[in-house]
Parts: sequence; structure tokens; C-alpha cells
Amino acid sequence: METYGIEKLGIVNPKAVYRNLTPAQLTEAAVIRGEGKLSNTGALVTKTGKYTGRSPKDKFIVDTPAVHDDIAWGNVNVPIEKPKFDAIKAKVVAYLQNREIFLFDGMAGADPVCTRKFRIVNELASQNLFIHNLLIRPTKEQLADYGEPDFTIIAAPGFKCIPEIDGVHSEAAILVDYEQKLVVICGTQYSGEIKKSVFSVMNFLMPREDVLPMHCSANMDPRTKETAIFFGLSGTGKTTLSADPNRKLIGDDEHGWSDRGIFNFEGGCYAKCIDLTEESEPEIYHAIKFGSLVENVVIDDKTRQLDFADGSLTENTRVGYPIEYIDNAEIPGIGGIPKVVIFLTADAFGVLPPISRLDENAAMYHFVTGFTSKLAGTERGITEPQPTFSTLFGEPFMPMNPSVYANMLGERIEKYNTKVYLINTGWTGGPYGVGNRMKLKYTRAMVTAALSGAFDDVNYKHDEVFNLDIPQSCPEVPDKIMNPRDTWDDKAAYDLQAKKLAKMFQDNFAEKYPNMPKNIADAGPKA
Repeated sequence: METYGIEKLGIVNPKAVYRNLTPAQLTEAAVIRGEGKLSNTGALVTKTGKYTGRSPKDKFIVDTPAVHDDIAWGNVNVPIEKPKFDAIKAKVVAYLQNREIFLFDGMAGADPVCTRKFRIVNELASQNLFIHNLLIRPTKEQLADYGEPDFTIIAAPGFKCIPEIDGVHSEAAILVDYEQKLVVICGTQYSGEIKKSVFSVMNFLMPREDVLPMHCSANMDPRTKETAIFFGLSGTGKTTLSADPNRKLIGDDEHGWSDRGIFNFEGGCYAKCIDLTEESEPEIYHAIKFGSLVENVVIDDKTRQLDFADGSLTENTRVGYPIEYIDNAEIPGIGGIPKVVIFLTADAFGVLPPISRLDENAAMYHFVTGFTSKLAGTERGITEPQPTFSTLFGEPFMPMNPSVYANMLGERIEKYNTKVYLINTGWTGGPYGVGNRMKLKYTRAMVTAALSGAFDDVNYKHDEVFNLDIPQSCPEVPDKIMNPRDTWDDKAAYDLQAKKLAKMFQDNFAEKYPNMPKNIADAGPKA
């Protein structure tokens, strides 16, 4: 039996090892093993059990002298001692003996100069199908010459940790050893943990090569090849706005920016499915077909139809599919130097401008801040909009000091004269519950104007509270929409709400980034 070198991990007695099976073979294996069902579209549908999303409190980084000074330790990057990691790894390896092993040897990084080889060792055929879709798939020639991987990820959801013995927080653990070039994931079947572990590794490796890793989507003009990137947390419209039928999609989530341009880390997409319709997201809707992996979407046992409106298992329903399933995908996922950077926020307070222009310092401020807001009623105890600040629009995946990434962005904006805009896809005319969500057609018009250069020669108004420059006109958008205060009936209520949110920005920045350079700190709101 060919073992493809997994004995080096300590798995010396596997029942079988299957390397780089086709989607059809993996789908069949998953169905036979009872890991999922086929929907009427042919997609494999699985339930991930207790864990239907990432488990950030269960993620640890092995603290060794070789990497200690490179990690921004804290509540996000939590250390674990190497002996504890080694002990858990030994237990997971023992658990995998005499089991079928599904191996995927793939790559991350579409730019050949930056490509890294990742070996994924799976207990489940369904998870192997997922990562087959999400990573860059090697050609037959590349697979034949694959050699040793740059990093290995072991995913064994069937192994449950014992917190009191293993020194972790729950039965699940995501353990990253940058020195040993190994990730161990156990106790959770949520496939996003594998994807984000790859991202975290790339975010550690790429800055060493003067490549800025980014949690963003990207697209480009098929004629001019001009590229744009979109940063934004969940619910801000990052996937929707980058999936422009008039532009080529480079990637929907993870990219690097080198002096050659930008490139996708991945070879697939991991999209939300809740309330999905053909009309709202046709590209995603039609990507749910044979070869895709659907997680936690309710399926009718008789008709095998998927109910995208049913969030009874989780609101975080997902589908993973190869990027080739998107008709206008740019393959390989490589673009030029970004002409425009767009930060997306969904402001439920209803006070941020629908679009504003950022200079270099303001761009670094809002990049570091990563603001959006949770809505009243979406979680128990939330009775009014709650601010959410995620450093670099991807805090859980950024192991190094935020200033490292922020400075790299600032340098690129200055070097390439890249234009930066902050776009609010949230509320206008009042906060959530009073005002209305910004119309998608208006937001799309603003994005189009930003990409076309239509804001280069318009009048701007400076917002003293948020320290932002607001264009006073935009094609196909009413002028009144451009200034949020003008959309509120109660101007005094707007002023109070604006100052309240500005103070939240200031408090967050002061707490998280007390040592950030003054030029960046001064670029934020002035409550």
C-alpha cells in the first residue's frame, strides 16, 4: 500500500491512504460512509454537528523561541506550550491508526513565485472534498513532482480533546506550530477551520517576502486589466459587490499583494447560503452542483431539495466549490496592481457616509480598525446596534502585529497612488429600525464610480466628526443620499448618534493600538 510519506507524521499503520481523489470519488466515498447526502442538484450535503462555525477560543499557536517575537500574543493569538501540542498531536496520530486516510496535496498562492504546498490529511472524505475545492489543484505533472509539502494540516474531527488533561478549552482544538510547519485540527467538523488555517499560515509567511496578505475579494476589468480589492466583514456585501458580471472575479476571500500585482491564495470559494436565491446571488446559486460541498443547509429527505431559508441548524450555512464554477472567474487568479481599494462597512447606526475618500493615513486607520456593526435583535441581549471592530478586517487570522500589515498597505498606496474609499452598505435616514438599508443599486453605482474615476473631479465636503471627505455627487445616486445628516428627519438625533459612534471608534483605537504612530491615530474620528 502506498502511504505517500504520511508515516513521517507518525501514521504508520493506516487502513488505506487515498491521495487526490476526484470530486466524484470523494462524493461517492462520503455518501457510502454516511457523511452526507446528495441534493437534487448533485451537491454533497453534510451536517457539521456541534460546531457550525469557527471556534476562535479553541485556537492556539505553539510558543517556541523561533517564532515568539514574531507573534502578536493576546486574546486572539493565544500561546500553547510545545509539550502540550506534542501530546495532543500524538493522541491524534494514534487515533488515525487503522483508519482510512484521505490525502490532498494542493497549493496556496496563484503567483508561482509565492506558491506554497499544503498537504491536508483528512479523516473524512467530505472534508477532503472541501479542501480539494478550496485550494489550488495541482496538474498531473505538478502532483508527480510534488515532493515534500511546505506545511501539513491534520484534520481529525472524530478525536475529542479532554480539556482538563490536554490543557485546552474544549473538546475542539486548532493548533498551529509554525516552527514544525504543522497544524492539528480536532474535535470540530466545521471545514472553515481548515481553510482559515491555510490563510493564517500564509499571513505569517508572506510578509517575510514583502507580500501583503489580505482578507479581501478582488476583481478586474477584463479589457483594461485594472484591478480592485474589497475588504469587509460578514454582512457588508464583499462577495456580492465583487461578483460583478462586468468584471472578472479573481477571488472572493484571500489574496496577496506583491510588487507584481495581486493574486488569489485559493482555488475556490466558500460562500454563505442563508436565504440564497437565484435572483439575489445567481453565481453562488448555480455553483451548488455536483462536486460542491454544502454544510448545514436543511435538505428534504424525499425531494432532496435544499431549503436555503431554513436556519434551524445555523445561520452560517455554507457551500464550498471550485472557482471554475463561477463563469466569469479569472484563472489563474492573478491581477495587476490595485487601482482602487474599497473598505466596506455596514453601519447600523446610520451615520457614516455612503462613500468617502481616504488618504494614506486614513486608509491605514480604517484598515487597522475594521469596523462594522451587529444589528439589534440578531443576538440575545442586543437592543441597539453594537460596533464590531476586527483588526485588518480579519483579526482572527493575522498572527503578526497589526502595524506590520498596516504599514505594508500604506507603503503600497503611496507607491502606486492607489485610491481608497470607505463605503457604507448599512443604514441611511436613521439607525436600524428607523432608517432603511442603503439600496444595492446605489452602492453598486458608487462602486462603479470609484472604479471608473468619476470621483476624481467632483466637489468634496469634509465631515468634522468622522474626519472623512465625502463626494457631493455620484452618477445615478440622489445628491441627498451622499450626506447622511441630510437623510435624517431629526438632525439633533443624528448629531448625538454620530458623536456616539465616533467615541466608540476612539475608545477601540485607544485600547487596542496605544502605540500606533500619531499620523494614523490622528486620521480617525474626532468625537
